[in-house]
Amino acid sequence: MRISQIKTFLVDRYLLVRVYTDVGIVGNGEAGYWEAHSTTAEHIASLSEYLVGQDPCRIDHHQQVLSRHTHFSGAVLSAALSAIDIALWDILGKSVGLPVYQLLGGRCRDKVLVFANIDGTTIEDRVTSATKSVTEGFTSLRTNPLFAGFEKCTSTANVTQAIDLIAILRDAIGYDVDLGVEIHRNLQPDEAITLARALEPYRLKYFEDPLRPGSLEAHEYVARHIDIPMALGERNYDLYQFKDLIDRGIAAFVRTDLSLAGGFTQSKKIAGIAEAASTQIFPHLMGSPVNHAAFTHLAASIPNYYVMEAGQHTPAQRSLVDHPFEIAGGYREIPDRPGIGVEINEEVAADLAADTRSVVGNLATDGSVTH
Repeated sequence: MRISQIKTFLVDRYLLVRVYTDVGIVGNGEAGYWEAHSTTAEHIASLSEYLVGQDPCRIDHHQQVLSRHTHFSGAVLSAALSAIDIALWDILGKSVGLPVYQLLGGRCRDKVLVFANIDGTTIEDRVTSATKSVTEGFTSLRTNPLFAGFEKCTSTANVTQAIDLIAILRDAIGYDVDLGVEIHRNLQPDEAITLARALEPYRLKYFEDPLRPGSLEAHEYVARHIDIPMALGERNYDLYQFKDLIDRGIAAFVRTDLSLAGGFTQSKKIAGIAEAASTQIFPHLMGSPVNHAAFTHLAASIPNYYVMEAGQHTPAQRSLVDHPFEIAGGYREIPDRPGIGVEINEEVAADLAADTRSVVGNLATDGSVTH
């Protein structure tokens, strides 16, 4: 069996990949660097010059060749390699008639816990969203405590509003449900510490990405001053970044993105390093039903998995694959279909235009960039 062709599909908000073989087996994958899908697609085309004609089953070897050939690294390369890696594991699973999680060591659980995002422009909207999700069976919820327009407010006003929100949410859902907050890298260290300390009485499960990435020293400073576990790493794109993060002991949860950090091959290694440090894997998941399927296989196969996003797809987005994975009672199913369990519908992909992103500034009252 040899790789015969690699095709990319810029569709909606996604970059989908199909790897074809000379025996008719086709692998499906997705790249997760959503800010640069076009550039990633071009890089996949350049990588295919090496891959076409190769044995698709030498997955780790190919990733070593492609990642070490030029001695350069970056998110575009890692996203390209991730999409290809997922597709190669899909091919391997289909070639032996097994789901990918079986090839990764078998299931560590029978179903995969997912969380619901709590959204809304007012506190009342968030309460409605939260109680609805709990009624539907979700036992893990997440919200951003900073409302739209927070850039124009003082730190004290933002903290006050966040406390009011979380206090009312806890009253509404009680303390039997996990609740985490996603800060989206919007705070300075002093603001993060003030906010986390104020939220400590509400037994939050995690404090996610309080600071912009780059300085682990700044995150260490925050970690020394708060008593809420931090979830970090969704912008990390390689094994070594995660090892540094885990070794420093500043995150209780690491946010590995399967479609950015090297696919199954590297994500399984990251999970192993995290397991040795008693750190949980809390995958960062954005993408189409292809990604949701692939992430489910990773979650099923590692012992230190915690939770991932339930996500919402429109009917058109769901129709991109033949069998989108279903959610019931706050858990995602783990089907036994070979490979990752879904096939990309190329006709549907051709009809959904790409949703391109423009650069916009997020500015404070004084005109400076906030996040």
